[in-house]
Amino acid sequence: MTIRALVWGENIHEQKNKVVGELYPEGMHGQIAKLLGEDGEISTATAVLQDPDHGLTDEVLAQTDVLLWWGHADHAAVRDDIVEKVARRVYEGMGLIVLHSGHFSKIFKKLMGTPCGLKWREAGERERIWVVNPRHPIARGLPEHFEIEYEEMYGEPFSVPEPLETVFISWFQGGEVFRSGLTYRRGAGNIFYFRPGHETYPTYFEPMVGKVLRNAVHWAHNSDAAYTAIHDAPNVPVGATLEPIEERGPKLHADGEEGFR
Repeated sequence: MTIRALVWGENIHEQKNKVVGELYPEGMHGQIAKLLGEDGEISTATAVLQDPDHGLTDEVLAQTDVLLWWGHADHAAVRDDIVEKVARRVYEGMGLIVLHSGHFSKIFKKLMGTPCGLKWREAGERERIWVVNPRHPIARGLPEHFEIEYEEMYGEPFSVPEPLETVFISWFQGGEVFRSGLTYRRGAGNIFYFRPGHETYPTYFEPMVGKVLRNAVHWAHNSDAAYTAIHDAPNVPVGATLEPIEERGPKLHADGEEGFR
């Protein structure tokens, strides 16, 4: 089965910063899509902040198995109603991969329920990424560690919930460490946060980064149909109980009447 991946990019730095524009002439989203396209089982599409509805219409989201998210300069510009739509699809089973500075995106903070803050330094440091969960599907085919020569430093503490699994931990030349590959599940949706990806460095040309992203798409993919019933809150009438019960006392709602939300 082909996995339908959508790469969402903020597409601001590419237009306003000469270094980023020259490094990623087809946009960071375009280069990330190329990395995914090296896997014949992944079909890729892209969307950007400037598209109508940010490129995240109901139709597009319904046809997306895994959404990859890169943003940085203007998280606030993402409309709240679009964030709600994306969250709804994650709850129903769409996979979500949040990249680098997407830790401050509205969708990640909503799904985490925490500030998602961290330390950072922009100094082109070497990042050594250690595979601390070598049997995890996202780490399949990776060495014990790999390095990215130029990267932005992210440092602990990272104010996110305790993850389902930690796959990678990074070390930087300045001495800091960071939990750089974390998995979560929200509703029926699998979520992966992957730290590398600063826009002024060629991170998304790194073969190991591409391998991680392709593995992550496969891991995040849920082959089951959308679990739309997750949003339901049915009022179960007395006559439909598994065991017979006697109704007692006053109540607010009639049988079958929708409750308050």
